[in-house]
Amino acid sequence: MAIKPKDMAKMIDHTILEPIATVYDVKEKCDEAKEYEFTSVCVNPCFVPLATQLLKETSVKVCTVIGFPLGASTPETKAYETKNAVNNGAQEIDLALNVGPIRSHNWEFVKREVKAVVDATKIAGVTKDIITKVIIEPAYLNEDEIKKVSEIAKKNGADFIKVSTGFASRGATMEDVSLIRKTVGRSIGVKAVGEIKNFDDALDMLDAGANRIGTSHGIAIVTGEDE
Repeated sequence: MAIKPKDMAKMIDHTILEPIATVYDVKEKCDEAKEYEFTSVCVNPCFVPLATQLLKETSVKVCTVIGFPLGASTPETKAYETKNAVNNGAQEIDLALNVGPIRSHNWEFVKREVKAVVDATKIAGVTKDIITKVIIEPAYLNEDEIKKVSEIAKKNGADFIKVSTGFASRGATMEDVSLIRKTVGRSIGVKAVGEIKNFDDALDMLDAGANRIGTSHGIAIVTGEDE
């Protein structure tokens, strides 16, 4: 059966990560997410308490980003940031990896970074499982590096590979998504980000192997209308 625009709602992380976002912008995104029943609203860490309050008693989750967008903070800093976000109500964590160690092929550092954040989600008193998504920035990496990082993320407890922050020179392509899906198989998710503005864009990413879409254009996708 063919996928219809409205079927996309549960695959969308409705996103507001712009540096100029205000509390009013976050409230608007949360209201839209509730109306269209998106999977989550993805906000910067400073807005997690607000989004948690606005989305309580709904099915919409609160997603946030760690070490975002450059990934250049230390694993210890990212672990603290993760614990703080979870304590504030975040249910999904999108981790921006440090690209330098990846390009240097320092795989032990990459493993330590992923494990630090995955472990930080396991906080005493938190009864719900926290979803961890590890961000790979394909604009800066070759195929072998993308495959290696995908394997490390999978082996060290990530629930998703997120393809691009959306802040690099380009976002995810169908080729990126397909490569990662073939590398990790079907045991973990793949989230595509970057210039996904309408239903056809989103459908292309699903065809390539994604099962989650990160976008600020969620309404256009689920209504089938261009903005």
